[in-house]
Amino acid sequence: MPIILFYKNYLQIIGALFVFVFAFATLNSVSCADGLAMHGTPALGKDFAHLPYTNLSAPQGGSVTYGVVGTFDGLNPFVLTGLRTTARGLFADPLFGNLVFESFMARSYDEPFTLYSLLAKHIDLTPDRTRMTVELDPNAKFSDGVALTADDVVFTYQLLKDQGRVPFSLYLKQIVRLEKINQTTLVYQFKQPVDRELPLIIASVIPVLPRHAVDIATFSQNGLTIIPGTGPYLIKKVDPGERIIFAHNPDYWGKKLPVNKGQNNFDEIRIEYFRNDNARFEAFKKGILNVFVEEDPNRWRTGYNFPAAKAGKVIKETFETHAPAPMNAFVFNTRKPIFADQRVRQALSEAFDFEWMNRNLFNNVYERTSGFWSNSLLSSVGRAPSAKELALLAPFPNSVRPDVLAGTWRPFRANGTGLDRKAAEHAWALLQNAGFSWKNQKAFGPDGKPFTFEIMTQSTGDEKVALAFQRSLKRLGIDVTVRTVDDTQYQNRLGTFDYDVIIAKLSASLSPGNEQIGRWSSGSRDIDGSFNYAGTKDPAIDAMIAAMLNAKEEDDFIAAVRALDRILISGNYFLPLYHLPNQWVARWSFIEHPAKTPITGFRLSTWWHVKSAE
Repeated sequence: MPIILFYKNYLQIIGALFVFVFAFATLNSVSCADGLAMHGTPALGKDFAHLPYTNLSAPQGGSVTYGVVGTFDGLNPFVLTGLRTTARGLFADPLFGNLVFESFMARSYDEPFTLYSLLAKHIDLTPDRTRMTVELDPNAKFSDGVALTADDVVFTYQLLKDQGRVPFSLYLKQIVRLEKINQTTLVYQFKQPVDRELPLIIASVIPVLPRHAVDIATFSQNGLTIIPGTGPYLIKKVDPGERIIFAHNPDYWGKKLPVNKGQNNFDEIRIEYFRNDNARFEAFKKGILNVFVEEDPNRWRTGYNFPAAKAGKVIKETFETHAPAPMNAFVFNTRKPIFADQRVRQALSEAFDFEWMNRNLFNNVYERTSGFWSNSLLSSVGRAPSAKELALLAPFPNSVRPDVLAGTWRPFRANGTGLDRKAAEHAWALLQNAGFSWKNQKAFGPDGKPFTFEIMTQSTGDEKVALAFQRSLKRLGIDVTVRTVDDTQYQNRLGTFDYDVIIAKLSASLSPGNEQIGRWSSGSRDIDGSFNYAGTKDPAIDAMIAAMLNAKEEDDFIAAVRALDRILISGNYFLPLYHLPNQWVARWSFIEHPAKTPITGFRLSTWWHVKSAE
């Protein structure tokens, strides 16, 4: 299960990406005072001292200021209501982690999907994964000093099941029964057929909220009411739409736990909000921001020649990730009639001249993304299907294109001139097969109307890519409007699927799981706020997700994921774009980080402030 999903305001996930050969095995029994793994066993022993990518000698104190593009007017990340946008950093944030709220277990970012004890001191999971017993840590307490009890767990379960946004509500509705044994012990009974990942999801992505401090009547309004959490930070100050400031809780109950040693080192964390990325970078150059995660290759190459960088006060670093590439892509909203036909989506995909764009806009720094688990053992690209894959796909004979099934498919490669005649001819042939016609230099659909649509973007970088696509499609007589909107409008339209085409990024991992339901399943298509941006509704997809979640052996799991990959590629729901080979981060020299980087890349929660370097 990747960490998050899409990363803007908890609707986008950048996420935990894993490319690491790990042991797959049936988990026969669990006694996880030390840890719990989805496949195989935890890498760290029962008495481990700290996570391997932290520095126990990291100094405590000081402050750090980060910057994000967007705005916010809410402090509740667990609901999706009206026009409100939630502040970053509160819970399950791909960059900032869980500053305020926590779950039963904490994730190790040096393993594909392994959890270690946090709010839960001990968890027992039956061999068939239908029953989970949770023993709470008796030392756990909320930031207002009130002890956490089983009553808070039961309260949170009912609250988020009834009022929580997707995916919280969907996960909790799969629990058949939650029974409180005493104030520190609870028993979960899960639905059958068994979803093998669900116990780990409940343990890692469901928070525990304070029964004594939450008003059920106003909870879903997502206002600026501060809810006490169990996490290491308190909300110190809120300027809606401008900044949120977190202060380290000196009475944080979990500071001595192995999963927390060497982490949460800053006394104060500030997150500043900007209207656009250029303003954010200017703030970093002036020292207003201390860390800058870079995604603009041209700026990374030529933009760091300002005085502080030349003087060595700003440091550029590249972090390796052993992970499948994220899927950065144009997404066709198949809820719209113009994109309902797969041939149309394929034609548009093959008309896009990636090579021209990469050379002219990005100096060839990007690599082309292919499937949904590129560069990993789970990818179907370049691989012939196994017998197990063929058996899974047999009931759905038309779900995979022949070239994709054979493993010979690659993203269409243009000649890079921006005027590839063969590419245009092939794309037009697909459109003709779908009932399109040509008149007065314009393409007309089967309904007799001109073929036009809008690409919605939220940054100048995405806008440039969209304009390159617009340029390619103009040769086919297709009129494309590119509209860049502010963050609030983007999130509102995203949540209600009010768009034709967007540019989105999906995280990927070597442990895909329940998040695939929210991205692709038939049931998520019409749920506002879900991550099914393409609007997929296909029994073949549903069947592959089910097979993946129920897999007990390595070969079964790999076969199911590869089969899903083939179906998604064949459907042309996404037009794959590009990915960076590594992570780029610039920092002022008084901010430091551990020598070891986990397999998922850098973790800001492990960084610290070096006062002598200022």
